[in-house]
Amino acid sequence: MSEEVDPILSFPEQLFINIQSHEGSHLLHVNSHVRPLTGNLETIRKGDFKVMVLKFSSSLHQFGSPLVTLLVFGLFLQAPFTQPSTITQPNFVLLLADDLGIGDVGCYGNDTIRTPNIDRLAKEGVKLTQHIAAAPLCTPSRAAFLTGRYPLRSGMDAINDYRVIFWNAGSGGLPPNETTFAKILQHQGYSTGLIGKWHQGVNCESRNDHCHHPLKHGFDYFYGMPFTLISDCQPTETPEMDRAFRRKLWLSTQMIGLITFTAVLGRLTGLISVPWKTLSCLAGFSLLFFISWFSSYGFVRYWNCIMMRNHGITEQPMVTDRTTSLILRESISFIERNKHKPFLLFLSFLHSHTPLLTTKEFLGRSRHGLYGDNVEEMDWMVGQVLDAIDKEGLKDTTLVYFASDHGGWLERQEGKRQLGGWNGIYKGGKAMGGWEGGIRVPGIFRWPGVLPAGTVIDEPTSLMDIYPTVVHLAGGAVPQDRVIDGRDLLPLLRGTAAHSEHEFLFHYCGVHLHAVRWHQKDTGAVWKAHYVTPIFSPPGAGACYERGFCPCFGEGVTHHEPPLLFELSQDPSEAKALSADTEPLFDTVLRRIGRAIEEHRRTLTPVPEQLSVSNVVWKPWLQPCCGTFPFCWCDKEDTTAGFAASALEKFFLIQHVFPGEGREALPWRSQDEVNAFAHFFKQDWCLPITLYDMSHGFDNPSLEAKIRKPEVKRKVTTVFLQ
Repeated sequence: MSEEVDPILSFPEQLFINIQSHEGSHLLHVNSHVRPLTGNLETIRKGDFKVMVLKFSSSLHQFGSPLVTLLVFGLFLQAPFTQPSTITQPNFVLLLADDLGIGDVGCYGNDTIRTPNIDRLAKEGVKLTQHIAAAPLCTPSRAAFLTGRYPLRSGMDAINDYRVIFWNAGSGGLPPNETTFAKILQHQGYSTGLIGKWHQGVNCESRNDHCHHPLKHGFDYFYGMPFTLISDCQPTETPEMDRAFRRKLWLSTQMIGLITFTAVLGRLTGLISVPWKTLSCLAGFSLLFFISWFSSYGFVRYWNCIMMRNHGITEQPMVTDRTTSLILRESISFIERNKHKPFLLFLSFLHSHTPLLTTKEFLGRSRHGLYGDNVEEMDWMVGQVLDAIDKEGLKDTTLVYFASDHGGWLERQEGKRQLGGWNGIYKGGKAMGGWEGGIRVPGIFRWPGVLPAGTVIDEPTSLMDIYPTVVHLAGGAVPQDRVIDGRDLLPLLRGTAAHSEHEFLFHYCGVHLHAVRWHQKDTGAVWKAHYVTPIFSPPGAGACYERGFCPCFGEGVTHHEPPLLFELSQDPSEAKALSADTEPLFDTVLRRIGRAIEEHRRTLTPVPEQLSVSNVVWKPWLQPCCGTFPFCWCDKEDTTAGFAASALEKFFLIQHVFPGEGREALPWRSQDEVNAFAHFFKQDWCLPITLYDMSHGFDNPSLEAKIRKPEVKRKVTTVFLQ
């Protein structure tokens, strides 16, 4: 509907604009002589509100700015429409822990680390006891989670030892032609947000092409780490990234330097007759060798430990002391500002990955040292998110899911400190593609009134199943032009199906098939054949402590012919392998699994390797940088934390509201915050405006009374900035 208005509108000299955006509410006073405005008045719907829109242009000559076009929404807001009682599109809150072992959670048997909020989810929902990650490491497992496909189908598993994305400035990542569940939900009208860890790449060819960025993969909003948390991010911790390789580089540098120094000293003392030109070349080579590797590994904290909001960098390097509170605040804010429409929140925790960032309130609370403290803090964060859902009245319309991306890291130790997780009764851990401890993870769903509370399901399921489950519930359709390996879990979760749709699950380590699981539905047996297993070091230790990670191929693995066979429903710890002498079905089972492997391999097609050495190495021209490269450092959270994405706080912009009272009436923050706000809204006319913290209302009763006067209130206009 559109109606004509008076072609000449004279706005009062004292004009207040109430800015309503997805970031909160702001009051702006434009103390300027605004020229007459013209425009058309339209009625449109904005969320649950029906608003009148006046499109106009004006020359704000006081600021010297060019013509600007605003969307002005007069205070014609009608009451929100009543929310329908039947929600056809539920909200989704997906909670994914990092490196959390299945044995670290109370409802999975741990009685020493306190996880009451995760346990509450299981009590109020459905707990899966055979929930399987598609890979035992972060990058490939998360690629499978997002796409519903084994990671080697998208090139997100490795043929080499670089099995994850190593640098923000690498060129590998989740390919743009992959369709994530977020992208499908976005097309279904959902607001989609990712808070926390990404680890799926950033750029392809230039510093700002963002071809692998979350916003290119269906997320409307991103706040968090494009990389992953590592000990290098904490200046007080021992460097973690590529530690063994860095030691070799240091040793090589020292040897080359020693040779150079010895040669120069010999030339000066006359012991050797090496030309100075040769010595100069040797010295130059030594310097270039050092620069070639130290320019990347020497600045890991600046290159990889960064925080981003959408495409912009907010911290470089990240300030780890406040990371937890910011991620929690952003998550709750996303729920609050999207409560009137369907939303998908993917909260990808940095917990419980080293260096185990833990706030002082949780230090020393656990019986399991820093790791236990970190897990208990994550559980508290889960509780805060659940409370936010309850507070907004969204509990019955929100499907909550909790899982870990893979098993706990057994080898992660510093001296006598155990910094990795525990995988309960299951053998192996992180990086081990076949053993249960590396891939069996917690899996919990809650949706009151839809999923039966207190249910336990012991059927093979996968993190890839989230993809078709979420897409189906949102009213979308999975892509038909590619293989989707996940299966819709809703019938199993609701109890209308007795068995999982998975008959076979293939367990990869990199691109190498290590094991296969066969769910024999007619008997209930779950067979698992291991074709390759890592060699534990020291022998019998249950992990690769001497290496730090178990390899996928080479001298560090054993190939089995015939394969090791276990029946997991009888031997979940994989303690005693079966043989033809002890199991009558031994040959029959292996033949059936062999045919399944052949059928599976026929579905694989060659794709570019995203984790090849050329894609993984650091490329300076791809490095995200908040300054002028290589001078990349900034901390914008001090100036943006109050308004950038928080619905918990309200800020008002006031420029000389009343002469002599404006600046003194309220606590004045900084002009930097004003500039950041202006940049955020992309409106240059915000620049001369002063920002005041109005979280708790007006501090000056006299000023508040004046602003609330009828003759002032009627001058307030509501503006939605796009």
